[in-house]
Amino acid sequence: MNKFDRRDFIKMIGAGAAASSIPALWSSSAFAHKMPDNFYNMPMNGNARILHITDIHGQLLPVYFREPNVNLGVGDAYGRPPHVVGNKLMKEMGLNPDSPESYAYTYLNFLQAAKQYGKTGGYPQIKSLLDMLRQQAGGRQNTLTLDGGDLWQGSGTSLWTRGVDMVEASNILGLDVMVGHWEFTYREDEVLSNVALFKGDFIGQNVRVKQEALFSDEYPKMVEKYDGRGLYDEDSGHAFRPYVIKEVGGARIAVVGQAFPRTANANPQEFFPDWSFGLRESDMADLVETIRGDEKPDAVVLLSHNGMDVDIKMAERVPGLNAVFGGHTHDGMPKPLKVKNAAGNDCWVTNAGSNGKYVGVMDFDIDNGIKNMTYKMFPIISNWLPEDKEMKAYIDQMRSRKYDKNIIESRSKEFFYNPKRVGKTYQQILEEKLAIADRTLYRRGNFMGTWDQVLVNALRHEYQADVAMSAGVRWGTTTLEGDWITMEDVMTQCSMTYAETYVQEMSGKDLMNILEGVADNLFDPDPYLQSGGDMVRLGGMDYTIDPSKKLYERITDAKLDNGHVIEADRMYKVAGWASVNRTPEGRLMWDVVHDYILATRDKKDHVLRLPKINHPHLVGVSANPGIADYPGKVS
Repeated sequence: MNKFDRRDFIKMIGAGAAASSIPALWSSSAFAHKMPDNFYNMPMNGNARILHITDIHGQLLPVYFREPNVNLGVGDAYGRPPHVVGNKLMKEMGLNPDSPESYAYTYLNFLQAAKQYGKTGGYPQIKSLLDMLRQQAGGRQNTLTLDGGDLWQGSGTSLWTRGVDMVEASNILGLDVMVGHWEFTYREDEVLSNVALFKGDFIGQNVRVKQEALFSDEYPKMVEKYDGRGLYDEDSGHAFRPYVIKEVGGARIAVVGQAFPRTANANPQEFFPDWSFGLRESDMADLVETIRGDEKPDAVVLLSHNGMDVDIKMAERVPGLNAVFGGHTHDGMPKPLKVKNAAGNDCWVTNAGSNGKYVGVMDFDIDNGIKNMTYKMFPIISNWLPEDKEMKAYIDQMRSRKYDKNIIESRSKEFFYNPKRVGKTYQQILEEKLAIADRTLYRRGNFMGTWDQVLVNALRHEYQADVAMSAGVRWGTTTLEGDWITMEDVMTQCSMTYAETYVQEMSGKDLMNILEGVADNLFDPDPYLQSGGDMVRLGGMDYTIDPSKKLYERITDAKLDNGHVIEADRMYKVAGWASVNRTPEGRLMWDVVHDYILATRDKKDHVLRLPKINHPHLVGVSANPGIADYPGKVS
């Protein structure tokens, strides 16, 4: 448990909250001419409406987020959404160019479109849209609101409050059910405390309590402290409820939960020593069969953090699922993919992007079975929606809290907090202006992003390293060319509970093996063997990659920026951060990046200039519909 009282925290940040009501569409003449008529109108088409958001990553306020120009599909996923980008995606989905949808779902003309349409997302705006969609469905009793996980991590405030800010905001939002991934990178007691605070259901059929924990003295006591949260069934070992049945519009809908199956591989197990994860497809199939037989629901849906390719394969192999509401891979898909499951029935697979950019809506017409399903995904153009007053008041109060040593902690590391920030409000810290971006800084894409280059440059600067590595995670917002880079921008790239940096000597052979292993996680033809992220980012080093090759054959022509060819038996100074396997001792990544930007920005015009982007040379992908306008070499 943290050193501060969570009840006092909630009382403080809720003090200024005003009562909310269902808002009408924003009518200001400043924005009305930009929004097409009835853009957010969706009359109910049935009797049960499911609303879906996912991968918010702590972003309570509107942000910019550039979609990828590289999202390669391999094996059966070649050319299949979401592995189609740019104009090809627009054509595939039947969308118009130079439209709000073009801005929302693609990278095309991103800078110009961002200036035209403004930011996307924001919890006050999402709350307004959800209330509209609930009203259009005839009332909240006819709707169910789902979140696909990666909700509590990704911002300065979510880190400093240990996810409490997102739990309370989600209670105001009206979330009914959620699953997890990065949620598990807080300590187990913090996770259980947040689950107890959450007014909805936190579910996951594939999260189990390890046997040694079940028979220990400590774990049951911790579970009891949080009203039994964290041990749903001692016999089965489920840590949380595997599914819930919800009455929606007179229909009974079963929602099965699937946490990220590879959490224990992708994140440090020291944060969740008593829990295990896994795909557990056979358990999923048995559970759905049992639900169908015992509960007699009108529909069974999967709320998943598998990633879309894994969801597609699972939907094909598990009978009895009507729809999958997916997350993890941040794929903004305006239309669902319909697949046939093992019993020959249709299942719709969806994914609602990230960072609060979208709300997915699925209407079920249920009468002695599902007669019809209708789906639409709405981009959240922030300027086109009013701010919900209660949500806005909550966020303002939360961000006015002062940074305090007693509540800033992580694994008892003394340097986790920065004494220079003590006494300042979260808002004051996050609004610090560091430099002006010389180009649009983005992260999302299979290979190097410009924000990633800032991160690896900062690591090399800190440690005078030959090479720097940064994980190919898909969270992190976008900063427009010509805009100030703020500390808030930095925190969206770096906020995690294991952000310590390191430097070590590494042989060329070991370095190449790491690259090959990550590439295999990304480009293995079997989606069940993929990790769902992107290629590790490298600073100070270039290489060639052929995704079609086998393990240990994909990476060639690796050399440092100075032209030195990487030699297998030579040692190199390699810097990195966010280590999964050990706890480094270096400074925290956000402080490293903060100081690097201030030290290297132009002293006269405050511009941060990036002299080089380490784009790898891509081989054998020029015809792949998952790549367009690649700034590096393609052959």
